[in-house]
Amino acid sequence: MLRSLRRGIEKESLRVQADGALALTPHPAALGSALKHPHITTDFSEALIELVTGVHTGVEACLEEMKRIHQFVYRHIGDEVLWGASMPCSLPDENAIPIARYGDSNVGRAKTVYRIGLSHRYGKRMQMIAGLHYNFSLPEAAWALAGLGGPNESYFALIRNFRRHAWLLLYLFGASPAVCASFVEGRKHELRELAPGTLYLPHATSLRMGRLGYLSEAQDSLAVSYNSLESYTTSLDDVLTRPYPPYEAIGIRDGADNYRQLSTSLLQIENEFYSTIRPKRVIRPGERPLHALRERGVEYVEVRAMDLDPFSPIGITAETVRFLDIFLLHCLLTESPPDTLQEIEAIGRNKQRAAARGREPGLRLDRGSRTVELREWGGQVLAECEPIAKALDAAHGGVAYREALAAAVRAVDDPAPLPSARVLSEMQQSYGSSYAGFALARSLEHAKTLRSEPLSAEVDARFARMAKDSIKKQREIEASDKIPFETYRQRYLSHESLRT
Repeated sequence: MLRSLRRGIEKESLRVQADGALALTPHPAALGSALKHPHITTDFSEALIELVTGVHTGVEACLEEMKRIHQFVYRHIGDEVLWGASMPCSLPDENAIPIARYGDSNVGRAKTVYRIGLSHRYGKRMQMIAGLHYNFSLPEAAWALAGLGGPNESYFALIRNFRRHAWLLLYLFGASPAVCASFVEGRKHELRELAPGTLYLPHATSLRMGRLGYLSEAQDSLAVSYNSLESYTTSLDDVLTRPYPPYEAIGIRDGADNYRQLSTSLLQIENEFYSTIRPKRVIRPGERPLHALRERGVEYVEVRAMDLDPFSPIGITAETVRFLDIFLLHCLLTESPPDTLQEIEAIGRNKQRAAARGREPGLRLDRGSRTVELREWGGQVLAECEPIAKALDAAHGGVAYREALAAAVRAVDDPAPLPSARVLSEMQQSYGSSYAGFALARSLEHAKTLRSEPLSAEVDARFARMAKDSIKKQREIEASDKIPFETYRQRYLSHESLRT
């Protein structure tokens, strides 16, 4: 079973010019249709590319595919570079940031209108943050093993424990302790100036996952329960269908065909819910994610708490992937009591503390009715992970999983090797404390590495074929639409679409 764990990676990156300015060019046609390409798409902006691997049982195979996708992209973006850090480059005026376009089909228009809605609700700058999502699942045969319930029950138990301990991932792998000042222009913040144009917090691990990242006052009010598939879908059903007055004020459209957002509910669609982990199921064409979960159950979990690793050309290393496997199995196999409103609130506080102050000596987190030092709690969690790392090494041969765990144990004792500490140290030592200078230098270095390594003619041709096929599929969808967009929007967002 341990040799058959399934994983996939989705990695976002901003396209920037060689001087570090945001690329204002459209998504390159040679990369195919962002609507239909299975491996190369866009997120919020035309400039925010998203690279997606298939599902792999091997760690190295998954990372090798991610590298090949990067190499193909680099062959088709000219002098542009993929920004290697989570927090964005120097950003232009909000109005100049290009929202992603997906063609003239109803489904393509809906994707763009959803993003227009995000820009009205949160502003464009927040949406330019890049992250890495890690998709994880167990083979079907695993559920028959003693001690594991069915997939729904087990995945929700994993999710509850993940949320309890997600602060540890922010501490270990957060890599965004600083940001370009343009990111917070016009916003309240508690950051300090490190150098002109660069803001930071001295003990921060992940500003991306903190107050300046994927958070909103509206979503702060949500207390979604992960005690069961039913409690989760019921929680989200309500905020997907009930009008929310501040968003009603924005309105659905401005004029006959100028849409401002998809709906006036607190969440336009399921993807707007900014959680550190999501239960997922592959959806059918036109199907709502919540409906897919209700009908066919949880298929995998999507970990959303990972910053891009600015020291890796592809944003993540094999050691990090192996630690995630250990950590997720620990979340699955450890007792997972039901969550409560009080615990949900404590989870939020712990996440904020770890994001903004994770490396602060003596930092304490809320654990039940008491507080405990992050170092002490982290040490306990990692000690419980030892048998899992040992079992994974026994299944795969070698010591790679135990080495990944040992690196985490050392980092809990001494924060100096943490990515967030290394980012600040390198910025200060080599780049005049400039975040933009550090991130651009790393990005250019990664670009050089990826461009210099060979990509076989066969792989190059296969990606080129996929690009052409994706454009053809987009045109077919556009030609097959038979109903007006407004009819499509109302049907897709109806109460019934979530339930039947």
